[in-house]
Amino acid sequence: MEQPLEQPVERLADLGEWELLRRLARYAPPGQFDDDAALIPDGQDPAQAGEAGRRQADLVINTDVLVEGIHFSDATMGPADLGWRASAANLSDLAAMGCRQVVGLTVGLVAPAQTPWPWVAGVYDGLHQSLEHYGGTLLGGDCSGGSQRLLAVTALGRLGRGPIRRRDGRAGDWLVSTGPHGLSRLGLALLLGELDPATAGLDGVLCQQAITAHRRPRPRFDAVASLEACQPASSPWRVGGTDSSDGLAAAVVAISRASGCRARLERQALPLTPALAALASGEAWCLGGGEDFELVLAIAPDWAEALLAALPGAGRIGELAAEPAAPGEPWLTWSDSDAPLPEGVAGFSHFRP
Repeated sequence: MEQPLEQPVERLADLGEWELLRRLARYAPPGQFDDDAALIPDGQDPAQAGEAGRRQADLVINTDVLVEGIHFSDATMGPADLGWRASAANLSDLAAMGCRQVVGLTVGLVAPAQTPWPWVAGVYDGLHQSLEHYGGTLLGGDCSGGSQRLLAVTALGRLGRGPIRRRDGRAGDWLVSTGPHGLSRLGLALLLGELDPATAGLDGVLCQQAITAHRRPRPRFDAVASLEACQPASSPWRVGGTDSSDGLAAAVVAISRASGCRARLERQALPLTPALAALASGEAWCLGGGEDFELVLAIAPDWAEALLAALPGAGRIGELAAEPAAPGEPWLTWSDSDAPLPEGVAGFSHFRP
């Protein structure tokens, strides 16, 4: 008797990061996996505390894992920079949810037994420096031996005036970037020797700025403060958004998918510094280089105009259109055509070769 053929087992390489997250979301309440972090209401009765008071106390929680060889290496940063970066990556997710206050971090450390103590101390020095700058405390964590170095960081913060959620964009909203993109990828290229500054015509100031952007990113809590300060009196709180840790294009697609709107980017308005724009890879690094940790927001035009006037470095990069993408059509196109963006700008995805 013929034996039935065994069905091939799906591997994570077959799924990719986003499909894996979609499947894992089945184990959580609907929408729980949709944003940069989880929003946990404090449980107060809004009738007693008032909506503003309730929101001010809402807790936001986020976890990121940084793995040696994927997120960091000794070739590109020292331990103090790694500690800062591990903290800032998590705090950026809090800012991307609308947080103004950092409660603190917990840190899980995995490292081989032969890891030098000065390396560990340096990492925690960097974590401490970040918390001293942005607020909050080191709340605790865990340590374990393992075959490679790994940091698992959980950040807790408190919501400001209202949440920023990917699904809250609407047709007609302007897409706003809080700052330039591509600098972190340029910094990585310089650190790895992929690019010769003299041949590329890059000055020393820009090179240092790019390396700092890669090693010491800034969570944009200041942008959240500006967003709150310039909210039009007649406008209810509704802000779509995410951070650009996975790349500018990936951030815009995440907002458009969740909001059910196609996104159109203005090519001439991409948030590129002039020197980076002159590089052959500049546009691709702006769109898909990742790890810039800026906020990408979808807000009503009048609010967007006020934010652009209040926040130096912010710029309008496009808008959300009325029609959702049909099956097989891209969620993100250029504003002057239906042409999709170039290949290779989708941003980083784990598990893919």
